Amino acid sequence: MTNRRKFLQNAALLTGGGFLASAANNKAFAIFKNRVMPGDQINVGAIGINGMGWADVSAVLKVPGVNLVAVCDVDKNVIGKRIADLGKMNVDASKVKIYSDYRSLLDQKDIDAVIIGTPDHWHALMMTHACEAGKDVYVEKPVGNSIGECQAMVTAQQRYNKVVQAGQWQRSQQHFKDAVDFVHSGQLGNIRTVKVWCYLDWAKPASVIADSAPPAGVDYASWLGPAPTRAFNANRFHFNFRWFWDYAGGLMTDWGVHLLDYGLLGMKASIPTSVSALGGRYAYPELFQETPDTLTTMYEFDGFNMIWDSAMGINNGPYNREHGIAYIGNNGTLVLSREGWEVVEERQGKNKVSKPFVKSSDNGLEKHMVNFVNVIKSRKMEDLNCSIQAGAHIATVAQMGNIAYRSGQKLQWDDSKNAFTDKDINRQYLMKEYHNGFRLPKVSKM
Repeated sequence: MTNRRKFLQNAALLTGGGFLASAANNKAFAIFKNRVMPGDQINVGAIGINGMGWADVSAVLKVPGVNLVAVCDVDKNVIGKRIADLGKMNVDASKVKIYSDYRSLLDQKDIDAVIIGTPDHWHALMMTHACEAGKDVYVEKPVGNSIGECQAMVTAQQRYNKVVQAGQWQRSQQHFKDAVDFVHSGQLGNIRTVKVWCYLDWAKPASVIADSAPPAGVDYASWLGPAPTRAFNANRFHFNFRWFWDYAGGLMTDWGVHLLDYGLLGMKASIPTSVSALGGRYAYPELFQETPDTLTTMYEFDGFNMIWDSAMGINNGPYNREHGIAYIGNNGTLVLSREGWEVVEERQGKNKVSKPFVKSSDNGLEKHMVNFVNVIKSRKMEDLNCSIQAGAHIATVAQMGNIAYRSGQKLQWDDSKNAFTDKDINRQYLMKEYHNGFRLPKVSKM
């Protein structure tokens, strides 16, 4: 065990120095992997492999010394598709065990870490069980489907002392870090407003269709899990689950956790003192969704406000960008998106500042996985680019916005109690109710 730990720490130094295979057939990657002893590799199991979960698997397999040894999904059609994909990636699928119950995957002793890419309503339960089973965890965003779940996930990580990385890969992308450094430099002058927006013309809810029997090969009861029992409807399933409160929180928790996160990082801000929101199903009232297609949320902090603005089906967002963060200062405005960043000068500013567009030049998801694997090897939790604590923090802020919208109230937050000042709001919204015999384990702090 001592030799294995020493090797893993040395490997962490190597990958931390910037070595990343860009493809499965990369010669440098093949040479390096052939030198890694089988007992010194990281074995990964993946739970939920339809969408982002599979993107996560594809990224982690590019990290030298990582093996996929198990997959789990409640849809056999997805399993079949991914097994075929493994063949295209030159991965021996015969060595990958297949499960439909994630608890059986967690019982597999040779798994070091798991990737959780399921719908949001499963994240807290699976992460807690994975830590309890002795596995390190990469959990997709938003980490929790309620504020109470976020708090419970942090406690579970602390109790079991496992590596838990939240899937907010923008935290590993260099141009985001560079933009925040510029904000922190003070050159923008006093920043009174941060605008965060998400205008996605491709993100539209589906049409209204009748309930039906689940497709052949789908274990629908297992897909629902702790969510309320409902008749199967194809337009609440797979990608479209994110538009229904039972399973997710719409654009606010889908994209908001990415973008609001950098709004807070730029301002070195924590939890807002108050939040209010207005919106509704204005653009597509005839389509099938519960979450709003249009939402404006105001977060109040000491010294500045942060505004969230989302609109489904529209591409023409502020600064001609479909998404972004704008730090509006007296001397200039820094505009940041996944494509890059720039500074637009303030014409009336006494100390005008501007900067031409800086284009993104790296792959945030791949770098995020390198960071995850490095910390598995080093056990230096402080080196995680997005710990469960960071993921829970921004998921809490996003959930606050949704709760303000759903309640129709301006809400005040009591930071000392980790709850709203309104007890009725806490009772109704702070924690998701679990159904079908599922319970989120009550984990005591160390």
